[in-house]
Amino acid sequence: MNNEEYQKRLDKITELFSSMVNHANEQSMYRCPYKNRFDQCTAKFGCRNQRRPPSEGLVDQQDSVRGTPKEGLLLCGGDDKIDYRPAWETEAAEGAFIDSDATYGAGTITHDSKKRPLAAGKTIFDYADELKVQVPTSCFRTGQCHECIVEIREGMEALRPRNEAESFLRENYRLACQAVVKDIDIDIVFSPIRRTPKILTRTHEKCLQIDPLVTRRENIVYYDDEAIDKYRGHIYGLAIDLGTTTVVIDLVDLETGESVHVSSFENPQRFGGSDIMHRISYDGEFSGELRRAVINALNHEIQEMGAQFGFVRQEIYEIVVAGNSTMRDIFFKLDVQSIGQKPYQSIIEHQYRAGERETTSLIEKTRRLGIRANPKARGYGLPLIGSHVGADVAADLVALDIASQKEVIMLVDVGTNTEVVVGHPGRLIAASCPAGPAFEGGGIKYGMPGYDEAIESIRWIDGQIEYNTIGGLEPQGICGSGLIDLLAELRRHGRMTSMGVFGDRKQREIALIPEYGITFSREDASNLAQAKAANYCGQFIVMRKFGINPVDVSRLYLAGGFANYVDVRNAIEIGFLAPVDEHRIVKIGNAAVQGAKEVLLSRKKREAIERLVKGIEHVELETTPDFFEVFVEGCQFKPMEFA
Repeated sequence: MNNEEYQKRLDKITELFSSMVNHANEQSMYRCPYKNRFDQCTAKFGCRNQRRPPSEGLVDQQDSVRGTPKEGLLLCGGDDKIDYRPAWETEAAEGAFIDSDATYGAGTITHDSKKRPLAAGKTIFDYADELKVQVPTSCFRTGQCHECIVEIREGMEALRPRNEAESFLRENYRLACQAVVKDIDIDIVFSPIRRTPKILTRTHEKCLQIDPLVTRRENIVYYDDEAIDKYRGHIYGLAIDLGTTTVVIDLVDLETGESVHVSSFENPQRFGGSDIMHRISYDGEFSGELRRAVINALNHEIQEMGAQFGFVRQEIYEIVVAGNSTMRDIFFKLDVQSIGQKPYQSIIEHQYRAGERETTSLIEKTRRLGIRANPKARGYGLPLIGSHVGADVAADLVALDIASQKEVIMLVDVGTNTEVVVGHPGRLIAASCPAGPAFEGGGIKYGMPGYDEAIESIRWIDGQIEYNTIGGLEPQGICGSGLIDLLAELRRHGRMTSMGVFGDRKQREIALIPEYGITFSREDASNLAQAKAANYCGQFIVMRKFGINPVDVSRLYLAGGFANYVDVRNAIEIGFLAPVDEHRIVKIGNAAVQGAKEVLLSRKKREAIERLVKGIEHVELETTPDFFEVFVEGCQFKPMEFA
């Protein structure tokens, strides 16, 4: 053998061993030594990352060559950080021991009309078990994962004071595993913070030309041109609409472009406040808690989908996130305090305007974000437009295929923070309206989000109220679409003036459905008037800035789950929507998750939206000289008027 051939073989062996060492180093950086290749825990001691399988038995996720998961082992819920030792140091929750000879008092604990008698020393989680209420947890109820947050709707005084594990919570929120009953003669009513309301998860499907960043060449998976993994059987991505109130996740096959599964749930960050400004304030005081809540919820959904559809988390290679500026930046571990202060811009937007960044979009490794996906997967946050007009609106514009629009269009994405866009491909103007949570139940005595038992539509017929509830169940309250109907019917039948005053001016409250105790008050009307006025201002000022009237709008697109269920005629009559001809109003469903999906599947669309947002004009409504006058006009329950 000559020297040259010898050196080639030596170099090849050296490269092989170097690769092995690098792989070992990488593994040691993020993988617990007790976790097997099926993400099962083989440790013989307790760890807060251990989780029970989501269904009976474990799904056979591997082929016969690689073997099958071993039954009886717990799953590992760790986020692949280097130091696992703190997870192994677990403690029992204070007061979690249940005395079999417990004494019961006169008080009860209730969830969804199901009751149990109270016994001192039991936790809310104990009662959740008895009532068969699903409360998430991944720390064996030690108070460390912060996933089991519940809302104590009545009876906070019946529980022991918060301990150190609950120090980040305010008002009537507790950790189910740490909230221990002390007074057995006071009634308690609770509900989990992560619930499943009636969330619109779909929009209009379109044929797409697939060109994702994640591809497969033979048995190697690539992100752009970087080889990141061997092919495991699937190549998946997640498109996420991260809303203030709700979260929608679309599991997408990146090779076929098809949606495998769509899941949705209430945003578990609600303990930090129902609107953006409260969330920003909360995150400033308890940094990381809001992000942890939504990441835990996302990881739970990934685990559930993996078990249901037979794949492992390592087969998820990219995540595209659409959300307003605050929601997106919290997700990406950024400080959001600047969004709550004038000029209400993200630190990313500040950097972009200072010339320090080329775009307001974000790319980060999912491992750094704590998401249980492939260790080399990326998270992509769609670009921001300006101030509170965020990545969710960018996703809406992708779904609308704004470049193909020939005439003037108007987009209204209704939510806790409503966004308005007016224009055509040559010129677009956008604004954000802080509508608040009133139309999602916040501040309304019998208001509630769109859950089962919520009244979703109302008609006043022959002096009597007729209504429909979600699920066809007995009514517990009224959701947003029902509130819009109610306001329109009260005005239509002379039961309320445009100023929100009832026909009998001395009357402060109307009995709507006496048999269920549901009422509507002057205070409720006032809160709804202010929320409606924010929507009114956004639409009125942006149209005026563009130089058009409602008759000039060729299409008014309504985006978002709430907007999909609104009676358009009623919304126009109370000034909630601009008076565009009803035949030109199009409900486009959850456009944000559709846009995120299209960006996930097409680098061309990703590049196009990056370019488009840079040319959108942003209007700060409150800086408009006559903003206050427009707002006051918008508080009245009457159609929007243009000179």
